[in-house]
Amino acid sequence: MKKITIAIDGHSSCGKSTMAKDLARSIGYIYVDTGAMYRAVTLFALRQGMFGSDDTLDAEALERRMSDIHIRFRLNGQTALPETFLNDVCVENDIRTLEVSSRVSIIAALPFVRTTLVKQQQLMGKEKGIVMDGRDIGTTVFPDAELKVFVTADAEVRAQRRYLELKEKGMEADYETILRNVMERDYMDSHREVSPLRKADDAVELDNSHMTIEQQREWLLEQYRKAAAE
Repeated sequence: MKKITIAIDGHSSCGKSTMAKDLARSIGYIYVDTGAMYRAVTLFALRQGMFGSDDTLDAEALERRMSDIHIRFRLNGQTALPETFLNDVCVENDIRTLEVSSRVSIIAALPFVRTTLVKQQQLMGKEKGIVMDGRDIGTTVFPDAELKVFVTADAEVRAQRRYLELKEKGMEADYETILRNVMERDYMDSHREVSPLRKADDAVELDNSHMTIEQQREWLLEQYRKAAAE
């Protein structure tokens, strides 16, 4: 089979990252979680005090500091899964908090942030053999990807998944707050001026509201086999 580029886009909390990691591991491809990159920039802005008490962002201050933000992915030797490093410090758990989730769409809407990260992402995928997930992979980052998947699910289902994920990690979580966050992010991601979330014309859609992990895995592998064989 030929080596291809796989772009997985979709709404927040659809399980895109879990799905993409699993696929990459199964077929021996490199996995890149672009959402983690935007989350890492958000975490940096939070830690540098760039968000005001009313959640307004000092975008000019962030733009001046973009060159100080270095994001890398490294494999965890025990889990064999990639972890996000911000300036050489592992922030994999820190970027998954509700504090970051509720502000990441603000960061992701900034043209200078998207331009910087899209360039990095395109360099990562230059040699193909990569699985990348996010919001604009099939439309902006890799418009020529051989396989594009658009993932969606009911907002209530996604909020419940997020709630359980946080509880399993021992973090505080409130379902209603998470549901509001999911719906707000859907709106912001779909209506932002730069690279809004949308399904690419040639993407295959997956509604995984009522699918098991195993059903998703089999469906995705089948899509990969078709695309890699063409």
